[in-house]
Amino acid sequence: MGNSKSSAMSKEILEDLKLHTKFSENELAQWYENFQKTCPSGRINPEEFEAIYARFFPDSDAKTYAQHVFRSFDTNDDGTLDFKEYIIALHMTSGGKTQRKLEWAFSLFDVDKNGYITKSEVGEICQAIFKLIPKEDQEKLPADENTPEKRAEKLWSYFNKKDNERLAEGEFIQGVLENENALRLIQYEPMK
Repeated sequence: MGNSKSSAMSKEILEDLKLHTKFSENELAQWYENFQKTCPSGRINPEEFEAIYARFFPDSDAKTYAQHVFRSFDTNDDGTLDFKEYIIALHMTSGGKTQRKLEWAFSLFDVDKNGYITKSEVGEICQAIFKLIPKEDQEKLPADENTPEKRAEKLWSYFNKKDNERLAEGEFIQGVLENENALRLIQYEPMK
């Protein structure tokens, strides 16, 4: 088909991904082949990423959440995800170490990328997470988290911060690790 440069993953990227993810060389080769088929340009734009996310949440509105996830993984801020950024995203969201997942979660909540989280940023991400929850599951949520605002308020309360204070990454990670409810509130796990 194309030349060898565009159809094969570089050894450098392969070794880096094997070192920093849980994926084997065979898995990475399969992911790369699928990535090349789906994104012949070698990059995923926000719209393509939203479409991928929509397939994972067919009964929900995943667009806003996908936009935030995309932003958090577009590490070079070029408006696209290359294969390496895409695989790191998959790894972080599907099975990385808890500490690494929480570092990623912090970057997700740090909407303005200034190194801190504010209560309004928590509210913005809670709005996006809430849109992932199907209506019938929203109705089963506890009364103190059955709206995005209540969910954000409850989550913020675990960090012992005033409304106008901000949260550093270490405080965020520690607060979530020390409270199972906080861990549950920063994500959406479909009800079984």
